Amino acid sequence: MPLLSQLLIGVVAAIHFYILWLEMFAWTTRGHKTFRSLRPELFAPTKVLAANQGLYNGFLAAGLVWALLIADPAWHRYVASFFLGCVAVAGLYGAATAGRRILWVQTVPALLALGAVWLA
Repeated sequence: MPLLSQLLIGVVAAIHFYILWLEMFAWTTRGHKTFRSLRPELFAPTKVLAANQGLYNGFLAAGLVWALLIADPAWHRYVASFFLGCVAVAGLYGAATAGRRILWVQTVPALLALGAVWLA
């Protein structure tokens, strides 16, 4: 189970590094393919806002990578739980306000990883 929890944490971190890239560096070129609910003309004027969101997603990913590097089992569990909890809450909020797909892309993987961390 410890290996599974580490793999799931890594998957959640990778998702958030991808979101960082998408929102910070590819918002006007690839963003419209992912965020289909936004009209195409909105991507250029919201580039700075998206980059700010991307930065926050990067902080979540960095926290999860930090958790993977912690050797002490108790601290690993605490740090991983904090960042996975943040991801899950952000996913719930995003699903409620932006689109239900966020629930499956963000919240479910975070909750699966959180469960694996506590079962490890």
